[in-house]
Amino acid sequence: MKAIILNGSPRKKWNTDLMLREAEKGAASVGAETEYINLFDLNYTGCRSCMACKRKGADRCKCYWKDDLSPVIDSIFSADALIIGSPIYLGDITSQVHGLIERLHFCTLSYDDYSNYFTGKVNVGIILTMNAPKPYYNMSYKKKAKEIAGIFKSLNGDVEVYPCCDTLQVNDYSKFEMSSFNEAHKKEMREKNFPNDLENAFKLGVKLCS
Repeated sequence: MKAIILNGSPRKKWNTDLMLREAEKGAASVGAETEYINLFDLNYTGCRSCMACKRKGADRCKCYWKDDLSPVIDSIFSADALIIGSPIYLGDITSQVHGLIERLHFCTLSYDDYSNYFTGKVNVGIILTMNAPKPYYNMSYKKKAKEIAGIFKSLNGDVEVYPCCDTLQVNDYSKFEMSSFNEAHKKEMREKNFPNDLENAFKLGVKLCS
């Protein structure tokens, strides 16, 4: 059992990273071999429409562009589970995660009949972290999260989304122009809710790799 964990946040040791580290621990606890990758450490772009993956005779489910992301895509296709995390910026996942999705999905898509070239099975967990409270997520972001989950169904496995809401943005709000946020509330949510979120991330890792 192999699990690939992808951090789509630029911030290390913060909300998304901490959630993914717990998911990785959960995967490892049931015997999975894990590989943790910070997408912001890699040098890549989204799909360049080079069409190399659509050439006649080309190996399918392979991105041929030579950069840091292509080996990651190879690893995903050979894995049993993928756990990917992203903060929500301006109501959406980060640009690095978008770039990954473009590259991953395009090389599995047949331009003959729009079927799926990929015949393996990779279970997928998507962890979304956000400043928004849970009611706002349900009202405004949940539909988008469902669309993202639908894209990853091309990996033929189970796909689960876990929203981590009302997160702490910084340790000391007094150092920033962020007066629209209540620091006391944010720290209360960090103490009351975030430990439960971390526990659920661990359980997600266990479930996807069991």
